[in-house]
Amino acid sequence: MDTYAAGSAPAFNREVSRSAPAEKIRRRLPRREREKLIVTEAIRFFAEVGFEGQTRALADRLGVTQPLLYRYFPDKEALIERVYKEVFLNSWEPAWLATLHDRSRPLLDRVTEFYLAYTRANFSYERVRLFMFAGLKDGSIASRYMQYVRDQLFEPLCLEMRAELGLDIVAPVSLEEIEMVAGLHGAISYVGVRRWVYHAQTPADLEPVFIELVRTYLAGFADSYRRLAQARH
Repeated sequence: MDTYAAGSAPAFNREVSRSAPAEKIRRRLPRREREKLIVTEAIRFFAEVGFEGQTRALADRLGVTQPLLYRYFPDKEALIERVYKEVFLNSWEPAWLATLHDRSRPLLDRVTEFYLAYTRANFSYERVRLFMFAGLKDGSIASRYMQYVRDQLFEPLCLEMRAELGLDIVAPVSLEEIEMVAGLHGAISYVGVRRWVYHAQTPADLEPVFIELVRTYLAGFADSYRRLAQARH
């Protein structure tokens, strides 16, 4: 059974129903709830058409006027920034890093648990497509998010791999190490791209795929890390 879903985000084996009409904003809806509805629909809208989509079309989907949208967000860029925070930043959990740093457990178990939790929270039609569109728009959103991923995942994961091999964990993380762990992250992320961008057929339950991707990667990283350590010295 496909267990991957994040709140209202669709599970792996479901796409957003793009033909379903958007929920109309009721006139007497409290301001905070109305703003939440606008952001929720903006996420769906930009995921479908990209960030070049016009706010007038978004307003039509919501059943409101364009000026009403600008009462909540002063311009389109402010709305996109809110979408970025909702989709990419608010889905990270501090507990994920705590799991990764628990050296009383085998590294394979920790990395596997991290990626299963990460994909449950971040793999959805909206998130995958918005990241793609963000890179095409101007790169600023995608670049900020990838810097965030580097700080929150890539560098900590590099240090855990060093610790696993008894290597120096004080020296700065090298660009080569970053690229190595980015390779694992990219392999996992590409599964979502194949499903929601290329519309390729993928297994209904992706959990076994992610488990084996992590297992395969960790089975071969030891020699590479040792060679990197020797090159640094």
